[in-house]
Amino acid sequence: MPNIKSAIKRVKVAETKTKRNNMIKSAYKTAIKKYEEANSKGEKEAVELLSLAKSKIDSACTKGVISKNAASRKKSRLESKLAVKAEPKKAVAKKAEKTEVAAEEKAEAPKKTTKKTTTTKKTTKKAE
Repeated sequence: MPNIKSAIKRVKVAETKTKRNNMIKSAYKTAIKKYEEANSKGEKEAVELLSLAKSKIDSACTKGVISKNAASRKKSRLESKLAVKAEPKKAVAKKAEKTEVAAEEKAEAPKKTTKKTTTTKKTTKKAE
């Protein structure tokens, strides 16, 4: 046990950070296990669990628990294991329709002409 006041504080800080890091590690490992279990059974919710697991891994990376390369490697391995492919979302089709409608409206709308106005600064000479 340390005798110096600053050393005592360092021990306390190290303990709290260790607890925090362990909590974060546990959260992303649990998310990975849930995803792998659902993926092995071929459930469709595996895609959602993959997204959650990737989110937890990114969170651990930003908080400094794991390195950037380790996070990237873990996410890549999880994606390669995905057995059930995600169905295309309907929101994408709606977005495409919106862009088509916007393009049609743009073509129909008359073009506005804008005039550039320039101002000239008048200089005056002071009387000497």
